[in-house]
Amino acid sequence: MQVVTKFIGTVLNKKIEYSRMEIEKADDLLTQSGELQSRHLKRTVKLDFYKTDPEASNCSLLLVNDGQDLVTMDFSKILQKLNLRPLIVAGIHCGADRKNEYGMITGPDYKGWGAKASSYEKFIIKELLPFIINQFPGINFTEKGFAGFSLGGLSALDISWHHPEIFSMTAVFSGSLWWRSVDKDDKDYDPWKHRMMHKQIAESDMRPGMTFFFECGEMDEMEDRNKNGVIDSIDDTLDLMRILVRKGYREGKNLSYLQMPEGRHDVPSWAKALPHFLKWAYSADPSRSLP
Repeated sequence: MQVVTKFIGTVLNKKIEYSRMEIEKADDLLTQSGELQSRHLKRTVKLDFYKTDPEASNCSLLLVNDGQDLVTMDFSKILQKLNLRPLIVAGIHCGADRKNEYGMITGPDYKGWGAKASSYEKFIIKELLPFIINQFPGINFTEKGFAGFSLGGLSALDISWHHPEIFSMTAVFSGSLWWRSVDKDDKDYDPWKHRMMHKQIAESDMRPGMTFFFECGEMDEMEDRNKNGVIDSIDDTLDLMRILVRKGYREGKNLSYLQMPEGRHDVPSWAKALPHFLKWAYSADPSRSLP
């Protein structure tokens, strides 16, 4: 069944017009797609929503950067194969200026990328979340998480870390955790000082109650800057996890890591990794879910 409607709503006392929202309903999955006009990003943002239980009134909410990748991997079919608690997934399609919108709120990297990350954070907090609440009236969101791939993973982690009052979970797939303030070929480069996410988390207080999922493929890239036989993306991920462990997080409890021997920096690899995360975080079987 397909229903096409038009929504006029109010977000933070500002009238917003939402474009056509297309709704598809199967027996066990509701999907919707549409667009949101963003004042902070000054562009139209395409959105896809996936609801695992169309009748549920208590749901977890998961935002996903690079929502266009969910379409590519046929995310609806992935969800239909899993036994999950009621969950609404919001896939946020990236814009043409992805390298500037995704990044870290504190500032751009050494190349100047991430210059609009603060605007993207405002879009998420001040526009998207109120829109979702308005879009799903009567739904009680029991918890909120944020996930992403590559640069989108860096962005999801950064926004979650800055807003622990909103997000209790973040998932990073092939995250761009190399994000640095100094070129790695610079003679003064220090990975512990100049990898921006590592420095930020190391110098921050623990976020009690927050959980983390990281995925990285052994074929994610070829670079090995310190010549230790481990590719940089795995080193960057494991180093960040070590910082989180020193903060008090514990693997198996509120920290999980998936290393895929055949994993690459691509959508097919992330499609294989997503079920591991979803079962770990949202399984309907209590023995498979987070404690």
